[in-house]
Amino acid sequence: MTASFSLTRPAFLYSVLLALGMAVVVGSALGFQYIGGYIPCALCLMQRQPYYYGIPIVLIGALCSAFGLPNWIGRTFLLAGGLLMIVGAGMGVYHSGVEWHFWPGPATCSTTAGSMTQNAGDLLTELNTIKGPSCTDAALRVLGLSFAGWNVIASLVLAAVAFFGVRKSA
Repeated sequence: MTASFSLTRPAFLYSVLLALGMAVVVGSALGFQYIGGYIPCALCLMQRQPYYYGIPIVLIGALCSAFGLPNWIGRTFLLAGGLLMIVGAGMGVYHSGVEWHFWPGPATCSTTAGSMTQNAGDLLTELNTIKGPSCTDAALRVLGLSFAGWNVIASLVLAAVAFFGVRKSA
C-alpha cells in the first residue's frame, strides 16, 4: 500500500474547516479579552479548553488524511474534534444557566475583580488576592446571548461540521 499526498480528501477538507472555525472562535474570545478588555471568569476560561485541545487534534487528523493514511484515522481525529465541540457546548449551557441563575455556579466564581495595581511592589500581593470576575454576571449580551450562549451556538455548529465531515468521508 502506497501513501499518496492529497489535499482533496473529504476528511482533510472538513478537518481544516473545523480547525479554522475553532481558531476563529477561540481567537475571538482572546480578542475580546486582550483588545476589548473583557476579563474572563473561571468558567469562560474552561470553555476555551475544548478549542485548545481540539485544534491540534483536528490538524493531526488533517495531516493524516493529506498524507494518505487510512481514511479511518483522519475520520477518528475529526470525530474527536466534534466530540470536543459537544463538550464545549455542554460547558456553555452550564455557564449560561449559571448566568441566568437557573443553578448555582462553582464557589470559585463568586467574587469580582478590581483593577490591577500599577505599582510593581504590590503586584505579587495582588496576584494572590484578586479573583476573576463573577461567573454569574454576563459581561456582555449580544442579541440576548452572553459569550457563553454564543459559545453554545458556535460549538454546535462546529460539531455539526465535524460530524458531517465524518459522514461525508466514509
